[in-house]
Amino acid sequence: MVDRVGQQLGNYQLIQLLGQGSLAEVYLGGHIHLGMLAAIKVLHAPLSSEEIAPFRREARVIAHLVHPNIVRVLEFGIEDHTPFLVMDFAPHGSLRQHYPRGTLLPLASVVSYSRQVADALQFAHDERVVHRDVKPENLLLGRRKEVLLSDFGIAILTHRPHDQSPYHTAGTLRYMAPEQLQGQPCLASDQYALAIVVYEWLCGRCPFQGSSALEVAMQHLSDPPQPLRELVPAIPAPVEQVVSKALAKDPQERFASITDFAEALERAGVSEITASAPPLGIKPSSSIKTPPSLSGDSFSTLPTGSSDEWPPIDDGT
Repeated sequence: MVDRVGQQLGNYQLIQLLGQGSLAEVYLGGHIHLGMLAAIKVLHAPLSSEEIAPFRREARVIAHLVHPNIVRVLEFGIEDHTPFLVMDFAPHGSLRQHYPRGTLLPLASVVSYSRQVADALQFAHDERVVHRDVKPENLLLGRRKEVLLSDFGIAILTHRPHDQSPYHTAGTLRYMAPEQLQGQPCLASDQYALAIVVYEWLCGRCPFQGSSALEVAMQHLSDPPQPLRELVPAIPAPVEQVVSKALAKDPQERFASITDFAEALERAGVSEITASAPPLGIKPSSSIKTPPSLSGDSFSTLPTGSSDEWPPIDDGT
């Protein structure tokens, strides 16, 4: 891995490594003129000459996805054939950080978070954009603790027009729809992924697990998920039915839209949800470090140290 701290990409100086995965690295960056913080995602693999124009076209589409629940893409570019995206920096971390694996969320929180994510996805779907990588690591908390869907750029950063292998498609295996595994992602693939997230929030684990990537993939393709009420009997039967429908192997058997899924989930759980508001104002964990704002033209006040202070990017299985 190339250490890019101190380098400049576009108008941003890379200050600190926030996380890394098999596909890309994410840095905290500061605008050299405006003194604004941003997250800069840099792909490991360079683009070939014929891939540059498609990258620019698709990046323009992503940059126009402006919605209250979507992390904005502020800039994109290519330096020495290496593509990068500049995005809004979400200071309060991800829902994965606040709710580690194995955590069961109250139904009210699940409904609220799901509705916000669905609103973001519906906006993208209306523009014919498929996210392809919906997971808790990509659900961030904004400055007002609203949920922000991030990483729309993963599809364009990993797209290779000459690579038709279904196992090289963008996404994260635990949350990947059967048709996406087969190299044919569609709008309903995002609904399936959100349903996996909801399932995990309700019972503490993903429905499909295994000792190898192939085993997990085959479960997505052929095995029904274990009914939620077998794992957590207190879950209302209508909620289990809604999640099961969104997890149908055939995209045509899922809800007609991501909004329909979120609304059905809300209706199914309404009798179990108390009158109190869901805990959207959760406080960041003490392990989540928030860099201070930039002051003047200097970046010297920003935190330094090991990138281990920040959680890694989970883009694997």
